[in-house]
Amino acid sequence: MIYTVTFNPALDYVVFMDELKVGEINRSTRESIFYGGKGINVSVILNEFGVESTALGFIAGFTGLALEKGVESLGIRTDFIALEEGNTRINVKMRHGDETDVNGQGPVITNEAIDALFAKLDELKSDDVLILAGSIPNTLPEDIYEKILARLDGKGIRVVVDATKDLLLNVLKYHPFLIKPNNDELGEMFHTVCETREDIEHYAKELQKMGARNVLVSMGGKGSILVPEDAETIQMGTPKGKMVNSVGAGDSMVAGFVAGYLQTGDYKEALITGSAAGSATAFSEGLANIDLINETMAQLR
Repeated sequence: MIYTVTFNPALDYVVFMDELKVGEINRSTRESIFYGGKGINVSVILNEFGVESTALGFIAGFTGLALEKGVESLGIRTDFIALEEGNTRINVKMRHGDETDVNGQGPVITNEAIDALFAKLDELKSDDVLILAGSIPNTLPEDIYEKILARLDGKGIRVVVDATKDLLLNVLKYHPFLIKPNNDELGEMFHTVCETREDIEHYAKELQKMGARNVLVSMGGKGSILVPEDAETIQMGTPKGKMVNSVGAGDSMVAGFVAGYLQTGDYKEALITGSAAGSATAFSEGLANIDLINETMAQLR
């Protein structure tokens, strides 16, 4: 089973408008609501591939109930922990030619709730996959990722970590199955700039020396590079399409990669499915559907 963790999920309220005038009343042309959070995004795309997952995390209040019901309506199993106080956040995302976002703070996550999450993670078995994605809300300890991997160390669980800087660097000693920095984040970790394939490959291998098994580096419109643990480096371009939305593209790449690898056991195939899923979401107003993913995949073969 695959488990995704979203520490601070959200209802993403996307408002489309012709223009945004600061300090004035603005009227939308239309609106959409999506069930947001990086782990939830991964579960949604896994579901498009026909791969089951369980979405873990924390919810609160009436917005939390709405999010839980919404995620389940997509056919995704949930096992959220309900907090006694606060409300799951609402993120307002304004689309007016540019992208302007106002992200909510989210509820306070108590020590008791953290212990409840640990208890759920203790039930994971060998060959399960755990996907940790995104930043940490300020009500959680900064080393929560590290504590989770230390708790699961030696159990044969494949852990995927999509995080930045110290959140990522501090877990490498636990040998995560996959990490996915982008080229800018990779450079920041080594206080340099990674622009060429040679730069990216070199520093990805440095992360492997620190413990990472497979390193997937996304480069936006320039494609991606995978440095596998036991194979030659693979570079992938991007399919043609119009960039519409940047939200969730990285999560979609993670989901596509995991789905592709689990279904085929082949790293190149996993990179193709991951790249296709990430690009398809970038070409969509929300997360991509499998039809568009398959269309973009055909361009990469």
